[in-house]
Amino acid sequence: MTDRLDNREYDLLRLIEAHEPIGSIRLVDQLHQRGYSIKGRTVRLLLSELDANGFTEKIPGQGRRLTEKGQSELRHGHVNGRLEQVRERIAVLTGQVTYDPLEDTGELVTSAIDLPRSMVEDAFNMLTTVESLPIGPVPVAIEENPNENQSEDIVRLFFPSSITLDGVLLSRGINSQLQVAGIVEYHPDPAPEQFAHEGTIKSDHGGAILRYTDAVSGEGSTVDIADLLIEAKRPSIRPLLDGEDSGLFIVDNREFPLIRYEEAFDLAAATRAHLGGVIDLRKPRENGPFPCGQPGWNFASLTYGAIGELAISLLAGEGYSESWTTLQGLKERSAFRPVATVLAHKDW
Repeated sequence: MTDRLDNREYDLLRLIEAHEPIGSIRLVDQLHQRGYSIKGRTVRLLLSELDANGFTEKIPGQGRRLTEKGQSELRHGHVNGRLEQVRERIAVLTGQVTYDPLEDTGELVTSAIDLPRSMVEDAFNMLTTVESLPIGPVPVAIEENPNENQSEDIVRLFFPSSITLDGVLLSRGINSQLQVAGIVEYHPDPAPEQFAHEGTIKSDHGGAILRYTDAVSGEGSTVDIADLLIEAKRPSIRPLLDGEDSGLFIVDNREFPLIRYEEAFDLAAATRAHLGGVIDLRKPRENGPFPCGQPGWNFASLTYGAIGELAISLLAGEGYSESWTTLQGLKERSAFRPVATVLAHKDW
């Protein structure tokens, strides 16, 4: 992390990333929309400093774009500001979820990854193997040429994000509080003696979470931690596809009022049944797997490993793409189809 950049300069980098290539006049307008009182001359001076420090570069006649160094700084630097930004985005998206798992309709939060068109079929073949596991189904939506500044041979794949479940709970008046993101040991069909806790496995859980191997507090911003875990290649999903007994998944954990346990369980199970993944619900008097000890007596623990984080972990880890996000935005459920159906039609 560097201390050379202030909040205003990080905001400039974020705007450039979102709109690149972008000129100084448009940047001034964008900054004004975000509440900054700033003049064009000041923006041009800031851009010159960012150029000089290697964070941005000028494209003649078009404007600025981020360099590799700028992209790295935006992703890894300014930790406190980034956490706050992600927390706010999670809160906004959670409140906008209209997905109803009982009807299987409405808008859900997505994760997304950009793939070269030539690699899409191989990616789908791999994901059909994932879909054959208890964590299936694997719903996917497709958008061709998602960015006008990218090659026309790029296809964007969308998958359901774990934050969808928090939105589902909130829409029913169940306020969940994200606690940690982490890595868990997952088994599709373990024998009872394999549990490191007094666990049970039900068909509507999507398999079993045996134990946490890592848990990192994101201060209410678990998606940011999930991104870092994927970048560090901490998940290990390939062994499952190769026939081994277990794998390592990214999950996030939230607590919610114990008095709403039965309703939350039904909603979580229905969400998992339609959108895939693995869930684990625990009351405070039960033994784990808890990421950081048992919750308070008035709260239950809900761990969810969603298809969005799982699919991106797998595809990024296998080298299919370096362009992805675990928190893309909202998308209608009707845009998603089972990955096997998409593969059969080859309509990308």
